[in-house]
Amino acid sequence: MSLLRSFKLDHLPDDFAVHVALYENVRNAAFLQQQLLQGNTDFEYAFIDASTILSSTHLLAAIFRAANDKFNDRLKSKNVHSEMVFCLSMNNNIAESFRRFGVSPTTTSLCAIKLSTAPSVNATTVQQHLSESIQGDAVPFNDAEISQFTDIGKVRKAYKLVDAGKQPGRHKSKGPRVRNTQIQDKSVMLVDGDSRCAEADRRDLEIMVLGLMALRGAT
Repeated sequence: MSLLRSFKLDHLPDDFAVHVALYENVRNAAFLQQQLLQGNTDFEYAFIDASTILSSTHLLAAIFRAANDKFNDRLKSKNVHSEMVFCLSMNNNIAESFRRFGVSPTTTSLCAIKLSTAPSVNATTVQQHLSESIQGDAVPFNDAEISQFTDIGKVRKAYKLVDAGKQPGRHKSKGPRVRNTQIQDKSVMLVDGDSRCAEADRRDLEIMVLGLMALRGAT
């Protein structure tokens, strides 16, 4: 089964609908990759390893750029779906973008994206084909689910970003820190734990990643 989400992209034609599904425990990633390598048009999707994605914003930024490039006849790869993988990259090496972000035989969590530009490709047909083709467990496409799959180390390596905890002057949290704050004459206890620090670091990382993607897009 596929828990498909469909989106309309602002500033693009109304018939440019995007369909996205997220899977865990994928068991036939090698087969899916082979269909792409063989140019099987039935499998013209962007199959992206979900461990390289930080959030829905991260993924949708690449989707929008690719769809916009298709609309304006600026594609640099063979089709709009391969362009989505390429648009995740910080450089102009298409082959490297597929190695870093695309499906591989070891992929176990997967984002499947389909851009619909014709009435025959719609949420119903895409969901049916994905349900028949992907051996895995469908999960909702949202930030909470995506965060369960993200490999932060892999993302940092893909974008050549140093671990914030290893930067001079930055120190990892050694446990919860408690401080008192006065709000309208009432004492409020604020607890800043490891989870909150990790969430802030993740947001900072996303900002840097989106910036690097935008810089590549501007060249």
